[in-house]
Amino acid sequence: MNAPATRLLRIQPGRLQQARELAGKEGGSVLAALERLAGLDEAAFLAELGRAFAYATMAMDQLRELQPAFDLLPFNQALERECAACRDADGRLWFVFADPLRPELLEWAERRLNAAFTPALARRDDILAWLHRLEGDLRAMDGVLGETPSGARGEKVEEISLKAIGEDASPVVKLVHSTLYDALSAGASDIHLENDTQGIVIKYRIDGVLNLIAQSPGREMAEQVISRIKVMAELDIAERRVPQDGRFKVQMRGREIDLRVSIMPGVFGEDAVLRILDRQQLADELKGITLDRLGFAGADLALIRKLSREPYGMFLVTGPTGSGKTTTLYA
Repeated sequence: MNAPATRLLRIQPGRLQQARELAGKEGGSVLAALERLAGLDEAAFLAELGRAFAYATMAMDQLRELQPAFDLLPFNQALERECAACRDADGRLWFVFADPLRPELLEWAERRLNAAFTPALARRDDILAWLHRLEGDLRAMDGVLGETPSGARGEKVEEISLKAIGEDASPVVKLVHSTLYDALSAGASDIHLENDTQGIVIKYRIDGVLNLIAQSPGREMAEQVISRIKVMAELDIAERRVPQDGRFKVQMRGREIDLRVSIMPGVFGEDAVLRILDRQQLADELKGITLDRLGFAGADLALIRKLSREPYGMFLVTGPTGSGKTTTLYA
């Protein structure tokens, strides 16, 4: 552990060891555990970190004044490592990051940037939100230049395959992509990502039934998974208090698949529900579908046909997600 960390205000002797134990138990970072134990709000804790490590600190409004240096640190690498290289109005190069207890990150930055820079600390959510805003600008520019392969809107389509998953360096990206791949392979209609006291719980809805699939330990990992989903759906990473809705596309086995995303604040953090819309699969499944093949009882089938022939009125088909409403209406 870095010696300056012991100079943090409100960190009594033995608190660092408590932070290590808490991080080991919950699977998060030592810094996140230290912040919880310090009893400070995010802004005050960031200021204490800056004083302890003799680093400058940056709030969101200061980050917005900087220009990204993607020529030195590409966007994807910055997002993966939750850091940023940027220049101020005077041309000074800054390396902004969130966790000063990771000395290997600064060593990596020195090798990657290969230029003199000034380190600065910022809140993790602010760094990700800043990168997320810039990502929108990059996609817009790609659309203008005609470099985006997925259409005039500049919508990004990520390829999901076993090979791509194996090459993912980030454990967060690997978990998200493998979850998408497994759900699509299993024919799931929805993916539920729910936060609890231990981490994130993964559930698939298959044939209308919600099935518990896996649990990934670590509260910090859970937060990063939700942040990754937000980035893919072009949602506001910094906003955690209100529901958000978005969408994104993935490509798997040569087919583009739409996913609608709903983010909802919860007791233990944000939860996400991803609705899978495989239009090609739906079209294939509905070919030749008739009411006779849906398993209705004879009396119910006769009643449905009678009601559908009425000259006026309303025919309601209701049921939970994935129960077959769309299939029934197509039939």
